[in-house]
Amino acid sequence: MPDQVDLLVIGGGVNGAGIARDAAGRGLSVALCEKDDLAQGTSSRSGKLVHGGLRYLEYYEFRLVREALIEREVLLEAAPHIIWPMRFVLPHSPMDRPAWLVRLGLFLYDHLGGRRKLPGTRVLDLRRDPEGAPLQSKYTKGFEYSDCWVDDARLVVLNALGAREKGAEILPRTACVSLQIDNGVWLSTLKDAETGVERVVRAKAVANAAGPWVNDIIGRVAGGNSRRAVRLVKGSHIIVPKFWEGQQAYLVQNNDKRVIFINPYEGDKALIGTTDIAYEGAPDAVQADPDEVDYLIAAVNRYFKQKLNPDDVIEKFSGVRPLFDDGQGNPSAVTRDYVLDLDQARGAPLLNIFGGKITTYRKLAEHAVDQLKGVFPEMRASWTAKTPLPGGDMPDKDFETFLGQVRDDHPWLPRALAKHYARLYGTRISLIIAQATTLTGLGQHFGALLYEAEVSYLAEHEWARCAEDVLTRRTKHGLHLEPAEKDRLESWFNDRFAKTA
Repeated sequence: MPDQVDLLVIGGGVNGAGIARDAAGRGLSVALCEKDDLAQGTSSRSGKLVHGGLRYLEYYEFRLVREALIEREVLLEAAPHIIWPMRFVLPHSPMDRPAWLVRLGLFLYDHLGGRRKLPGTRVLDLRRDPEGAPLQSKYTKGFEYSDCWVDDARLVVLNALGAREKGAEILPRTACVSLQIDNGVWLSTLKDAETGVERVVRAKAVANAAGPWVNDIIGRVAGGNSRRAVRLVKGSHIIVPKFWEGQQAYLVQNNDKRVIFINPYEGDKALIGTTDIAYEGAPDAVQADPDEVDYLIAAVNRYFKQKLNPDDVIEKFSGVRPLFDDGQGNPSAVTRDYVLDLDQARGAPLLNIFGGKITTYRKLAEHAVDQLKGVFPEMRASWTAKTPLPGGDMPDKDFETFLGQVRDDHPWLPRALAKHYARLYGTRISLIIAQATTLTGLGQHFGALLYEAEVSYLAEHEWARCAEDVLTRRTKHGLHLEPAEKDRLESWFNDRFAKTA
């Protein structure tokens, strides 16, 4: 007999993982399938910010900005280990937006969402304040405001972990290859990408959170048609050595009035992005083009004393944002809001998710599961607003106090390693350290801060199956290891899964 669940979620990005967690916590039986690794698509290729979207105010997206600003503080409390406050410096250029308009936008930004935790906006004298030191002398006035940083791929994994804790089955590297109606329920065929083995699952409802592939699931897999569409917009980022002092980020305007974020990243690096380009290719094939790299470098060089060139780029990446197509011609003007489309025309509900952004994923998930109340009338009420994500249940949501306790409890851990474990895993750190009392107890050292104990944890608990899963999504160790060290890690995985296959 086929397996049976209440809800099948297709898509292992932030929206799919959030829906699976929310639904499982409301008492539904849930399975989530993802054709690749968790967060392998758009959700690991973002600007890594939990933010209201200051520039969306120009497009009168007040509801979206308000919801995002409220969610910013909800998420900050839910995951203080992977989300933390960041201050953004906005140098003012009289050639672009007038100062009064920037002031008005920042005033709204401070007050739309009922800000409680984060400090408000302040005006900077860039000739005197240290934040102005790396900027060219022609920029004399600026503003500083608050938003939050997030480890985007880990946010996805933590939601998947939270879903599993509530009973959901998480199936990465498992594609949904067909959906058919059978006696009022969905009969879905799931195919394991590694073994080729197929499995049939019966589901009372399906949530299609496939992101850029949402219409592919509706048409090719489910054999239906959609009256809505996604607009694919490519966003590219570059990583370069950090070229200023301090932990503040910068938000600058390019000549076309688009804003570019320049954020501190991984200690000694900077993450710069993003572009906004209409995209019509295969989402799997997206990559940053040389013209985009030049565009981002030009934005930096317009403001900073130290000039960048393409040789400074350590790494570049690109993602496809699956935005709801609202008919806007300018990719930057396309709404970042989400649309939920519940299709019951064929007798079983198919909930299609269009658009969305990382900051509002939890609210999107809550609204999505609410759409299914008619299907599951006994479903419990929403619950995620007050519940920490795995690892985030630290006293008073205070990361620095928690980190101090980790260092006190494990004085043999180097400070950088203690912070790395605390940041990525929060209160789950004990699952990595276990009974170790020395660095030797953490097993093989692959390089930098990566030890076998962490890799084993990721393989056993977080669905990591290859070196890339560890180096680029579960962690950012890939930015710190040499090629030979990465090869050694790949060999470790090959040996491990050869023995367990």
